[in-house]
Amino acid sequence: MRTFPFSLACLVALVMAEPPAAQSQTAAAPPPSSARTVDLKSPDGPTLKASYFSAGRPGPGLLLFHACNSDRSSWNGLATAAAERGFHVLALDYRGYGQSGGTRSNDPSQQRWIADREWPGDIDAAYAWLTSQPGVDKTRIGAGGASCGVSESVKLAQRHPEVRTVVLLSGALTETGRAFVRDSPWLPIFGAASHGDGGAVETLRWAMGWSRNPTNTFVEYQAAGHGAEMFAVEKDLQPKILAWLDTNLRDAPATRPVVANSGPTVVEQFWTALNQPGGVARARQLYDDAKKRDTGVVLFPETETNLMAYQVLQGGDAKEAIAIFHLIAEAYPRSANVYDSLSDAYLAAGNKEEALKYAKKAIEALDTDPNATPQFKQFVRESAEGKIKELQPAPK
Repeated sequence: MRTFPFSLACLVALVMAEPPAAQSQTAAAPPPSSARTVDLKSPDGPTLKASYFSAGRPGPGLLLFHACNSDRSSWNGLATAAAERGFHVLALDYRGYGQSGGTRSNDPSQQRWIADREWPGDIDAAYAWLTSQPGVDKTRIGAGGASCGVSESVKLAQRHPEVRTVVLLSGALTETGRAFVRDSPWLPIFGAASHGDGGAVETLRWAMGWSRNPTNTFVEYQAAGHGAEMFAVEKDLQPKILAWLDTNLRDAPATRPVVANSGPTVVEQFWTALNQPGGVARARQLYDDAKKRDTGVVLFPETETNLMAYQVLQGGDAKEAIAIFHLIAEAYPRSANVYDSLSDAYLAAGNKEEALKYAKKAIEALDTDPNATPQFKQFVRESAEGKIKELQPAPK
């Protein structure tokens, strides 16, 4: 079999699955009168801005991390309400965002490098400041994140065992983050996302599916926007988060609960099987059994599984790759990209008839794909049309 490159559409999908790329910088809205602006010094020098909402009495601490297309002001409403309920809240602007100093990049890979290397120190500086304030209960800290802030919230919990719960909106977890929530059944997680937001519901449900904590809560909406934008559309979201924080942070027992290890979740079992040589049949059985129990279960995300199938294809096993792509198509039948990927796989296997069939199906699915952006649709269209031109019999 010839070496088969990833389709351009697949590569674009991978970029789009990451937390939102750096946007043009805008000044953060001023904090409400109930908050004060705080200057924090990052480990390597830049001054970071944060808004501190004091509870005015002893209580737990809460750190909030904004989406990468926003700033700390996106949390003003929740932070104000949380402080009124007894939480000391600190909302941080990442370096280069809002009013914080430092650099951010318009190049997604460079910005990810900055986030991986620089943000942990910045966030730990915010954590140290918050836990040093009078009245803050250092043993009861929570974290909340939107979009790229989802991963930062879980990373904070990894570094600081005092973090007792996390609230996650419209984001994804890294492989390390998924392993952490898997191995931390004591950590209760609240998650929320909206359909029509680039697969955010499926992505976050899958990430939370690695957790073995039976008390986790996930809320999904329709057309409510991304991250903290959902507060303006779904008025019940803020009360649900506040009630969650009351139960799992403010009013929780002083000692961290001991949660019995219930063994791997079906999400972990499925992903483990799928990533083993020849494991597609086992994964298929797990998928069928899980769907019989719960038709809404999310065992895998489209984009990451699509990448894995391409890696299998690159390794020379077109049959296995085709089986994985068909599984993705069954779980995500409205995706144009998965049909373009199937066309790639059948072309690699030498089955031109099926390759042409699925290239055409990719084109047909573009108009009804709920998650693809106009830019991504154009990449899929160009990829599929290129194969159709190659495979379509020339008119006589």
